[in-house]
Amino acid sequence: MAQRVTIAEIAEQAGVSVPTVSKVLNGRADVAEETRARVERLIREHGYRRRASGTPASPMIDLVFSQLGGEWAIELIRGVEEVARAEGVEVVLSECGGAWRPRQEWIESVLNRRPLGAILVFSDLDADQRAQLEARRIPFVVVDPVGDVGPDVPAIGSANWNGGRLATQHLTALGHTRIAVIGGPDDVLCSRQRVDGYTDALRSSGLTVDPALVRTGDFSVTGGHREALALLRLPDPPTAIFAASDLTALGVYQAARELTLEIPRDLSVVGYDDLPVAQHVGPTLTTVHQPLHHMAELATRLVLDLSRGATPTALRLDLAVSLQVRQSTTKHKG
Repeated sequence: MAQRVTIAEIAEQAGVSVPTVSKVLNGRADVAEETRARVERLIREHGYRRRASGTPASPMIDLVFSQLGGEWAIELIRGVEEVARAEGVEVVLSECGGAWRPRQEWIESVLNRRPLGAILVFSDLDADQRAQLEARRIPFVVVDPVGDVGPDVPAIGSANWNGGRLATQHLTALGHTRIAVIGGPDDVLCSRQRVDGYTDALRSSGLTVDPALVRTGDFSVTGGHREALALLRLPDPPTAIFAASDLTALGVYQAARELTLEIPRDLSVVGYDDLPVAQHVGPTLTTVHQPLHHMAELATRLVLDLSRGATPTALRLDLAVSLQVRQSTTKHKG
């Protein structure tokens, strides 16, 4: 498809030279902020896309996390590196310092490096950042999107709603009626979906959703510990807790120990993710298996296909989840 506008036309409309537009496109830092913003605005308005050139992009992938650390991130890194290594591609790791979007400095660094593509885990790009990558023909894929990224954004996720439902159905089948949930942040899509699955499972079983048993965490051990203590100190505490991540479940274990409660005799616990630690804690953790390694592999293959100009069969994939029943749940004896 012919380009609707050339670099020269953008330069003329912006009142700058062609080399200046080229610097903006290449992520060069030596451009005044006001000039850069004006050029980027015109690039977005015209839907400019860089023509394919004879200069190949660097054989690397940028892998960006909202926050690095823990087994959850390690599983994803392993999946990306396994595919990248087989393809002779290097992986560059970055994190957003806990924010849901990378800083503009990261964008400028990517534009300068011109990698084959970027994979964003539990993070996303705003409209301007997306436009900047698209204009330079740098594809990106989102893994476990924070929000609703839309049908045109390549994304790999899992069946979070069904996972929350499976976890809760398991507990209702064991006779529990006071079932609590500790989700993640309210503004994170996968957390909302898991909590919605929990809510649907309770209602399908004829149980009422008690707002006092629905807690907001942050997918961390600390958050799980804090919310579990609050739940277990209620006048009518839950007999089971669905933790929306395995790390949150570890926090529930810690709170139960402090209150001299025995798992699963006094409290049944279900986690989410099925990290290796789930089989190393005592009692071993019943949890929803999320195929993190496979999600990372698919995201890497997808971004490499896009970098080669291939048309994927689907831009959005949500992989199936399954319940792994272990020792942390038992029948309610009430």
